[in-house]
Amino acid sequence: MKILSIGDLHCRLDSNNLMQKLIGELGHGFDVMLLAGDLTDNGLVEEAEVLAKQLTQYSVPILTILGNHDHEKSNAEQITEVLRGAGLIVLDGTAYELDGFGFVGTKGFCGGFDENLIQPFGEGALKTFIRTSIDEALRLENALSKLFNCHHKVVLMHYAPIKATLVGEPVELFPFLGTSWLADAVDRRGADLIVHGHAHHGSPFGRTRGNIPVHNVSRFVQMEATGKPYCMIEL
Repeated sequence: MKILSIGDLHCRLDSNNLMQKLIGELGHGFDVMLLAGDLTDNGLVEEAEVLAKQLTQYSVPILTILGNHDHEKSNAEQITEVLRGAGLIVLDGTAYELDGFGFVGTKGFCGGFDENLIQPFGEGALKTFIRTSIDEALRLENALSKLFNCHHKVVLMHYAPIKATLVGEPVELFPFLGTSWLADAVDRRGADLIVHGHAHHGSPFGRTRGNIPVHNVSRFVQMEATGKPYCMIEL
């Protein structure tokens, strides 16, 4: 299966030819498209409508999750409705099966990494913050646990699950760009591939502690690393 992955589209009201500019050269030479969040720039429903109209030209399954920008105006539900109305599969702690491949996805959240994981201790505000990260990881793990008959498993998220794909961003920002709660959840259940976006100045590739490959498919990272704004992966 040829998987086209791209994140951080940041579609605006005037981005009418965005998809043509980003992946037009590919035509339809892939089997599935994964969009790793930040579909809109300002979280406007109208921005989602501009993007959705462009995505209807593709006959392959398009799977996506929302990013933090898509939540900016508290329109996540309406944006999800627009995308699903255009035929996209919006994953939100859920799974989707296609020809023996299982796809799971969730937005993810912040929280730090490995020995520097922020713990849910102390003030209520901090506990709520980290509880969000833990809940996202649990939803991801639960979704993976339901893929009984899939030969391959692919995980889609927006926030980073490992530090390696954040290298290039200020180290001080790492705890706010992702968390290894996510990687640990995937390692426990197993997967063939993780893709994420969010870190525009990060690095394109790394591995979890369980040796699962992780690709930062932010279009800005991919353009810097490969000269192309997308990542094509074959499983």
